[in-house]
Amino acid sequence: MAGRHVGSVEPDHEHVVLVDEAGTVIGTALKADVHTTDTPLHLAFSCYVVDSDGRVLLTQRAPVKRTWPGVWTNACCGHPGLDEDLVGAVLRRLRHELGIRGEVEVTPLLPDFRYRAVMDNGIVENEICPVFLARVPAGITVTPDPSEVADHRWVTPDEFRALIAAGDVPVSPWAALQMERLAGDDSWSAPASTATVEPSTTV
Repeated sequence: MAGRHVGSVEPDHEHVVLVDEAGTVIGTALKADVHTTDTPLHLAFSCYVVDSDGRVLLTQRAPVKRTWPGVWTNACCGHPGLDEDLVGAVLRRLRHELGIRGEVEVTPLLPDFRYRAVMDNGIVENEICPVFLARVPAGITVTPDPSEVADHRWVTPDEFRALIAAGDVPVSPWAALQMERLAGDDSWSAPASTATVEPSTTV
C-alpha cells in the first residue's frame, strides 16, 4: 500500500488491550472506537529515542491524529497487541512511525507510568503506559510517516525541559509528566557509544 511502512498495522483495524485497575486484561476494543469522552483504561507505551551523543528525538504529532494533534512529544507512543511483547511493540512503532531500524537498544525507563488526560474537546486518554528508552547511534536515519508525525527535531534533555517550561509551543501532557518524573536523573540521557542490534522480528 503506497505511503505505508512495511509491517504497519492499519489504524482502523488496530485493537487496544483493555485492563482493570490492577492491570489485568479484561478484553480488547478497536483503537478507532476507544478514545472518547469516557475512554476505558487500556495498555499503551511511550518511547524516548536518545542517540549516542545524548540528544533526545522530539516529534510533532500529525494534524490528523485523534488525540493531541499538532503537539510536540517524545519519539513515539503506541498500543501493544494482545499477548504482544512490549519491547517488540516498541520496535514495531519505531519502524512504523519513524522508519527507525538497525541498531536499537530498548530498555525500561518508567515501567510504572500511568496517566489520564482530557483534551479541550473532552476526549480522554486513560492509559497504563510503561515508558521505554531506545538508544540509537548518532546520525541514524529518521523517515517519519506523515500520517503519524508532522515534524521532528533532536534536542538536549535540558532544551526539552526548557521548551516545556516556556509554554510557547504545546507539549503532550504525558511527555510533560514523564519529564517531571525524570527530573534530576540524567543517567537515561547520558551519551553512549554502543548499541545492540535490533532483533529480527516480523510483524
